[in-house]
Amino acid sequence: MSVFFQPANGKLLLSTLLLCAASGFGLYLLRDFFHIANDLGAQLAEIGLNQDTWFGFIAYFALVNPFFEEYFWRGVLGSATRGFYFGDLVYAGFHVMIVWNKTRPFSILFMLAVLTFIGWLWRQHYRKDGSLLAPVLGHMAADLSILIALYKLATA
Repeated sequence: MSVFFQPANGKLLLSTLLLCAASGFGLYLLRDFFHIANDLGAQLAEIGLNQDTWFGFIAYFALVNPFFEEYFWRGVLGSATRGFYFGDLVYAGFHVMIVWNKTRPFSILFMLAVLTFIGWLWRQHYRKDGSLLAPVLGHMAADLSILIALYKLATA
């Protein structure tokens, strides 16, 4: 449990938070470039996301799930290597499954590249600090900003 709250490098933590928080803003602004479905609200309603469930969904995936994911991907399956690690790509691929067949191949490849990089970056934070604080907070910022952007797009 202490691995989540050990001190982290302040500059790295701040830069990670800003980068990750910008992801939802970028997704929202570039929604046409990424070909976000016009019927996103209907697609999400089919899996149970509606006005009654959005708040709980966002709260769980932005505040709870990042602890589990970071412990699993960086802690359990991580590596101390400074270079590329296949686990970073697997992490990205796991997340790309969410949008598979919901957007164009370029958008999927872009997402795969960005998530592979961020997985590598968060692994480097953990390698340097021995703390999952920066990866967890960065993951929270990314998930929160992305889910708010998706909420705005789905309910527009």
